[in-house]
Amino acid sequence: KFPVMGVRWRSSLTLGEKEEVNNKNSEDGGNKEVVASYWGINGEEVKKEDGTPWKWNCFRPWETYQADLTIDLKKHHVPTTFLDKLAYWTVKSLRFPTDVFFQRRYGCRAMMLETVAAVPGMVGGMLLHCKSLRRFEHSGGWIKTLLDEAENERMHLMTFMEVSQPRWYERALVFTVQGVFFNAYFLAYLASPKLAHRVVGYLEEEAIHSYTEFLKELDKGTIENVPAPAIAIDYWRLPADSTLRDVVMVVRADEAHHRDVN
Repeated sequence: KFPVMGVRWRSSLTLGEKEEVNNKNSEDGGNKEVVASYWGINGEEVKKEDGTPWKWNCFRPWETYQADLTIDLKKHHVPTTFLDKLAYWTVKSLRFPTDVFFQRRYGCRAMMLETVAAVPGMVGGMLLHCKSLRRFEHSGGWIKTLLDEAENERMHLMTFMEVSQPRWYERALVFTVQGVFFNAYFLAYLASPKLAHRVVGYLEEEAIHSYTEFLKELDKGTIENVPAPAIAIDYWRLPADSTLRDVVMVVRADEAHHRDVN
């Protein structure tokens, strides 16, 4: 009845979960179809290094890694040129309404942040991909770098979805913000890739600040330091007894890396 919603829901299943769909053509209703992936196609069986089944279909074992936590939290690119200052104050102006709307609800704030943060890498990678095709030239590795950045930010979102469920009006806000930001960033990248990357760099600086405040609230006990979601443990190769604080630490390290790249 609602195929789109059904497909989206299926995409969140792990490989270990199965959705049973009744075959409407059968008279007795006994025949059933097993769906275990986004498109309704069973994928190949993947196992961990220890031989146990891999349960995630949104990423594979060879895409996991251990985050480098040795980062410089205070690193800042001082705006000097006009484009630098334009990028800096644009990001600063976007922070105010975000602070007002989310205040100290850092779980929901992180979800909103990641729905936006995953856009620039995809837009930049797409445009560089098309440019490479038009000019018959290599990209110097930047296409993969930007697409990997977008995928990493999307995994941040998949993780925080397990920690804090967005309300209906926050989901509606995501549609609006993402639609506006995607088109604005697309046009900005066409006009000046340097400006676009500088915007991302400053956005990541703000993300580092937000996650640092998140950690302070966890340390004070204002936010419960719950066990880390299973998806985060597998994606960042965290110890089995990791907590939400450990997850925020590795996410902040990722953001610092994206800041430096951009």
